[in-house]
Amino acid sequence: MQFLFLSAICGLTGVAMGAFGAHGLKTIISPEMLAVYKTGVDYQMWHALGLGLLATFHQQAPDSAHLKWAGRLMLIGIFLFSGSLYLLAILNIKWLGMITPLGGISFILAWTLLAIFSYNQTKQD
Repeated sequence: MQFLFLSAICGLTGVAMGAFGAHGLKTIISPEMLAVYKTGVDYQMWHALGLGLLATFHQQAPDSAHLKWAGRLMLIGIFLFSGSLYLLAILNIKWLGMITPLGGISFILAWTLLAIFSYNQTKQD
């Protein structure tokens, strides 16, 4: 997978979503829903950076299944976690909040796989 490309796309869209929230939604949705939306932006940006970090490690170990799955799970997490929060805030459809934890689990699993990869690398040194 092209983790650096995905990192850049996620960062780019995260900035765009943040600007849209700050300027386009500020007067349209409630402050509570704006906070929900901002949480989606925050997590998207952190995990865009996480994908960039994975891209660096992936260059050193291109065959690592741990890194490949960590990247996939970060991307899935962005879609499920941030995406569900964006839609929840904008459309105010409450059941979308049930999807958000699946994205959170994806993030946790991704970071766990990165930790396992890192631990295995230190054992080899």
